[in-house]
Amino acid sequence: MTVKIRPMTRNDKPEIVRLLGSLPEFEPSEVTVAEEVIDSYLDNPSGSGYCIQVAEAGSRLAGYICYGPVPLTKSAWDIYWVAVSAKKQGKGIGSALMAFAEDEIEKAEGRLVVVETSSKPGYEKTRCFYLARGYQLAGCLADFYAPGDDKLTYQKRLK
Repeated sequence: MTVKIRPMTRNDKPEIVRLLGSLPEFEPSEVTVAEEVIDSYLDNPSGSGYCIQVAEAGSRLAGYICYGPVPLTKSAWDIYWVAVSAKKQGKGIGSALMAFAEDEIEKAEGRLVVVETSSKPGYEKTRCFYLARGYQLAGCLADFYAPGDDKLTYQKRLK
């Protein structure tokens, strides 16, 4: 399957918001926050602090990634959101998005990439996805999101 990755446009927003809402990992409040981040990016792509790319597979929008430099650090970057349509998961689209973001981060002289996720059982696939791409568990904040729902931080050194 050929995957084309390109910058997000306003025309992509409704489909990305629908995609996020269709995935069981994302609570409605999380979709709202993602939409606010998307709006910030679309209103000021070069000044928002976010980079958002979408993936097309078979001429259809299949996923997106949002990442950006961490303020007040020397070359650390966060990956804020990665999402792939349920029908397209397992076909390399998420991997292509991550590889694209990591390449762009490295071009910008980024040295460290950080991702955060939940410890809930529904996020097991997500955690395995990060580990399979060379990320290492760097920390755990117990009961961060809610009692019994820890925040897990993964990192990958690029340089």
